[in-house]
Amino acid sequence: MSTSASPTTHKVPTARALMLASAGVAVFTIVLKTLAWKLTGSVGLLADALESLVNLVAALFGLWMVTLAARPADKDHPFGHGKAEYFSSAFEGLMIFAAAIGIFWTAIPRLWEPEPLTRMGLGLALSLVSSLANGVLAVVMLRASRARRSIALEADARHLLADVWTSAGVLLGLLVVALTGHLWLDAVVAIAVAVNIVREGARLLWRSAQGLMDVAMEARDCAAIDATLRRHARDADDGPVRFDHIVTRRAGQQSFMGLHMHVPGAWTLTRAAILRDAVERDLIGAVPGLSTRIELLPIGQETVSERLSGQAGPENTETPSPIQNLPDTEPERR
Repeated sequence: MSTSASPTTHKVPTARALMLASAGVAVFTIVLKTLAWKLTGSVGLLADALESLVNLVAALFGLWMVTLAARPADKDHPFGHGKAEYFSSAFEGLMIFAAAIGIFWTAIPRLWEPEPLTRMGLGLALSLVSSLANGVLAVVMLRASRARRSIALEADARHLLADVWTSAGVLLGLLVVALTGHLWLDAVVAIAVAVNIVREGARLLWRSAQGLMDVAMEARDCAAIDATLRRHARDADDGPVRFDHIVTRRAGQQSFMGLHMHVPGAWTLTRAAILRDAVERDLIGAVPGLSTRIELLPIGQETVSERLSGQAGPENTETPSPIQNLPDTEPERR
């Protein structure tokens, strides 16, 4: 099995560094938003501050998980620790739900007993500064999550973006309160914030569950794999080369795949191994960070376990096609 790291990630901040930055920014925004709440008495700003507290807890847990995920494979974890990132994403989703419950608990009584707001200008300015900090970090983390294929970074970035939209809603609501004098609108805005972040929390939990259940690699990566195998599948003078039983899965920043490479039985092991190495190099080049496992088999033969499970491929090789097991849509997967 071989792996490769993407050279494009060398200039991208590490997941650990970004999680540390997220924790630092969370502390900064908690201070500003709590001060804004104390100055104004706005329950909407209190809701915003509670979400920043969730950001801090989630960032610290995410830091722990990305540190664990970066550990190399060992005897007890031969495929590495990459799935630890999904626990970070799931925890962040649960923390978002906890923040929403706290917001509902605080805001609903204010619908019947609204309180006057004070020093709105300074409070709104502090909230705006904290939102800018969150927004800048969220954009950086989202770009890094794509480059590093990290769901932990993506989860934290999307949580920060949700926080930015939350703050924008709170600011808009407070401006409406200031213009209309309807104090109950402050509570309505806070409840709307809670509903919005519940949606984001549910999305993160769904993504985490999919990852823990060994979801297949993304469509773009599968397409790159298909294109690579099609280039190597061919009719040789002494027999065809074909690929089947292609399986893929994601584990955090890591990607894994396995497949069977069928070659003519008359080939020497050396010749088959040379082609296998070429296929493996091209696959790793097509999908950065990919770990591959290629099993060599003669044409018309499958493994015992696949024959027993009824998953063996076609054995009629009288008029083989070089892409017999690579149809126009997608290779056979399981």
